[in-house]
Amino acid sequence: MTDAVTFEKRPSEILIAGKGFKLQDCNPDSTPGYRGDKSDGEALLAQLDGRLTTLQEKLFAESRFGGTKRILLILQAMDTAGKGGIVNHVMGPMNPQGVQLKSFKAPTPEEKSYDFLWRIEKAVPAAGMVGVFDRSHYEDVLIHRVHRWASPEELERRYTAINEFEARQTAAGTKVVKVMLNISRDEQKERLLARLDDETKLWKYSSNDVKERAFWSDYVDAYQKAIERTHTDLAPWYVVPANKKWYARIAVQQLLLDALEGLHLEWPVPDLDVSMERDLVERS
Repeated sequence: MTDAVTFEKRPSEILIAGKGFKLQDCNPDSTPGYRGDKSDGEALLAQLDGRLTTLQEKLFAESRFGGTKRILLILQAMDTAGKGGIVNHVMGPMNPQGVQLKSFKAPTPEEKSYDFLWRIEKAVPAAGMVGVFDRSHYEDVLIHRVHRWASPEELERRYTAINEFEARQTAAGTKVVKVMLNISRDEQKERLLARLDDETKLWKYSSNDVKERAFWSDYVDAYQKAIERTHTDLAPWYVVPANKKWYARIAVQQLLLDALEGLHLEWPVPDLDVSMERDLVERS
């Protein structure tokens, strides 16, 4: 098989929301660090599936022998940006036994009776797992800021609480990968119309998505503030252009590969006499 077109520079280096980051300056239609087209991107995604699944298996295997490492991928975005596609196309090849997916909806009355992180703490991935949050604790500083459901003082408290929560997760062995899928307002409009025109996608449509479009600039400001206040060395933010779904998928796949490779995983060596065990198997 011919090698696919690869990134010229790692997404973890070019998509990180570092010092001086401005969301409004990011082009959702761009493909930073990648010169290939859609077919090249799809080929790269397929080519790296094996590497990703091998690393996932190593992560899971280590945990069976006392390892505490784990991955938490946090996906945040405006509606239609492609979070589901990331889960299906990037996480899909992984062994489902090693993946914990949690999609956070509006909190229940019970969840509202506790601090906003209560339901989040219960959903963190176990050792050896790749956890995925489809939306997350960041909803409590995004939509709450946009609609003024929380005071400025409460929002500041939550930013601090989030940083402390993610630091605790890191200390426990979790590699936190935070991704904002950056879609343009025009592209979202096209995707909403596509849902209305396709009976297989109509079930995804919600009129509430249209109502929230009126607050687009407020959401941009809310994301900017959240990224500024919660981008840390332990849990940095990556902003991935998402108008081209294929690009967003290969970028997130590479971010996950970098995270897993950074854990320096090794196949565990059980404490057993292989020769003796082989003899027992052959005689069984």
